[in-house]
Amino acid sequence: MSVETGSSARLPDGTRLDRPWIESHIPHQGSMCLLDEVLSWDAVRIRCRATSHRFADNPLRAHGRLGAACGVEYAAQAMAVHGAVMAQISGTLARGGLLTSVRNLVLRVTRLDDLDSDLIASAERVAGDEGSTLYEFTVSSDGRELLTGRAGIVFGVERR
Repeated sequence: MSVETGSSARLPDGTRLDRPWIESHIPHQGSMCLLDEVLSWDAVRIRCRATSHRFADNPLRAHGRLGAACGVEYAAQAMAVHGAVMAQISGTLARGGLLTSVRNLVLRVTRLDDLDSDLIASAERVAGDEGSTLYEFTVSSDGRELLTGRAGIVFGVERR
């Protein structure tokens, strides 16, 4: 289990859970990898930090802005990182999954790109089995909740 220390969390073997580790363990690469580091994690939850919401070249920007609903992708990437961390510590390969549903989404702001503080994407696994997982998520900044919801992930589905 990691401890939040103000820098990237680590795996039990000391590996830092920073951007290079994240990029090598989730499908999102380059500017589409939105997260900078894992702040803390345990068997059911994860907290990640991101600064990419402020980047003019953020691939999710449309019409000169980054809408709040894009925060779901930040949370989904945190869920993917959580799965990769759990696989790493259990000595297995992470299973690919697809985001299949978002429910109870509450947006408390209209956009993310006008926030000066870093984003914190948090996810907690509330249910799951071999075929699917349900997470509750929050994206916050400077201690303020920006969006919350639940997301369903299904494993073993081939992409077309």
